[in-house]
Amino acid sequence: MRWHSLAVFLACAALTGCSLFERPTEPAAATAASDPPAILAPLVGRSTAQDLMAYLGKLRTMSESALAAETTRQRAAAQKQPSDVAKLKVAMAMVVAPQAEEADILAMVDPIARKESAEAEVRAMASFLQGVAVERRRLKESAATAGARLRDERRARETEKQRAEAMQERAAQLQQKLDALTDLEKSLSDRQSPPR
Repeated sequence: MRWHSLAVFLACAALTGCSLFERPTEPAAATAASDPPAILAPLVGRSTAQDLMAYLGKLRTMSESALAAETTRQRAAAQKQPSDVAKLKVAMAMVVAPQAEEADILAMVDPIARKESAEAEVRAMASFLQGVAVERRRLKESAATAGARLRDERRARETEKQRAEAMQERAAQLQQKLDALTDLEKSLSDRQSPPR
């Protein structure tokens, strides 16, 4: 019975996202006075992978302006303590932000993905972010190519429309001239016919 209760307790703790192991937060008044700190320190009891996934979950709930601020904070934190995890968190914030440049993301994660001495979980996340950045770049390039093709097609259609309108106008002018010539020929013919 005792083991059963312990198993239920551990299952509940796992389902609540290990909230029992999180560090206590500072009072609201203390954190409101200063800028919110960058999310850097892993939570007690979590592996690096769990910490990174939890951080990614937090990033996905942020607005675009909050993501920009978080990216700036993480950059500053990574400059103070340039660890692989700190650099990964900068890259993760950039990956979630829609306006981030893929070249900046790749510059951050490529060295970590190639670093043989890096922790396996860290290298795996770096490789994952590398793949995401490459795919984002490919999609942007495809969208730009498709946009250029669409613009070219629109321009070609507009040119064809203008050409068709010009030909229609020319045909109308020629018809007017033909009608005028026909009227002239008829009037000349009427003049030349002898009176009865």
